[in-house]
Amino acid sequence: MRAIGIILAGGNNHRMRELSQKRAIGAMPIAGSYRAIDFALSNMSNSHIQKVAVFTQYNARSLNEHLSSSKWWDFGRKQGGLFVFTPAVTADNSFWYRGTADAIYQNLSFLKSSHEPYVVIASADCVYKLDFNKVLEYHIEKKADITVVCKDMDPDANVDRYGTVKLDDDCRIEDFEEKAVVARSNTISCGIYIIRRRLLVEMIEKCAEEDRYDFVRDILIRYKGQKRIYGYKINSYWKNIASVNDYFSANMDFLKPEVRDYFFKTYPDIYSKVDDLPPAKYNVGAKIMNSLVASGTIVNGTVEDSVIFRQTFIGNNCTIKNSIILNDVYIGDNSYIENCIVESHGTIRANSYHKGENGIEVVVEHTDRYVM
Repeated sequence: MRAIGIILAGGNNHRMRELSQKRAIGAMPIAGSYRAIDFALSNMSNSHIQKVAVFTQYNARSLNEHLSSSKWWDFGRKQGGLFVFTPAVTADNSFWYRGTADAIYQNLSFLKSSHEPYVVIASADCVYKLDFNKVLEYHIEKKADITVVCKDMDPDANVDRYGTVKLDDDCRIEDFEEKAVVARSNTISCGIYIIRRRLLVEMIEKCAEEDRYDFVRDILIRYKGQKRIYGYKINSYWKNIASVNDYFSANMDFLKPEVRDYFFKTYPDIYSKVDDLPPAKYNVGAKIMNSLVASGTIVNGTVEDSVIFRQTFIGNNCTIKNSIILNDVYIGDNSYIENCIVESHGTIRANSYHKGENGIEVVVEHTDRYVM
């Protein structure tokens, strides 16, 4: 593909509450054995983008470890590869990334040293499949300066926390509102953009000269009347995990056979870093109903409508309902957990009771172990 990739994975999100205190959003576990960033990386690999940069910043340790080898997404090659950029103190600059545009500006040499004519920009916090080649073909056909991947949301969906766009009959973007108080459109931006590389360099340098730091506000919204900005609509599965409820919902979606089949049994595949773990073990008395149970897990109790991540131990007479148990959690005997997300590397003592009465409860047991 005649494009390089940029994945923006450096932001912090307080709506993820305790879950984002020790890890980047892009490192959030998904569907038992994956991370949120795996979907963007896999889409780029499957679209034959050979050179991809990931910009990390906030709580990047576990994310950087996940990205320590590019072979899992087939980026280990002589031409191109996977590049991870974190903020660095230089003779000219000592700032952390002050926004998405500033993150690109601080790594502008990556763009300038590349030769591909186009750039695909994506975020690390979305669950989806997308062939970027089709978006690029559309971009070229429309003679667009920038193409924004969009999606029509359900009429009852809350779109106020997204960027919403209004398209004309030719799918050119007439209006772009970022997190409007009252949205005037039900079509949202998915945070995926295609733009000519030289134009991106020019616009980013202009932003830096004027002390502007945000890609959406200072490029998309500012230039919507001057540049040819088009929307490319998708109708397949797409979900942003920008809040605890969204994260919970995205994982629960994988309990639906059609969603599992779409991501894991339909070409192209989703790739992730693989751990060499034994298969899940179900001891005598274990009962599993409509749940995902990852490798390395030992189950003695009852698990219903839940997602259990790797290396979890569930004790005798335990009941887990409508919950997410993250990696390496020990749950003592006779515990009851419902409507919860249990943070990784925790120990739930025997006879514990946790139930989310007013929404999803995030259970964090204090531990000195490093959270992944």
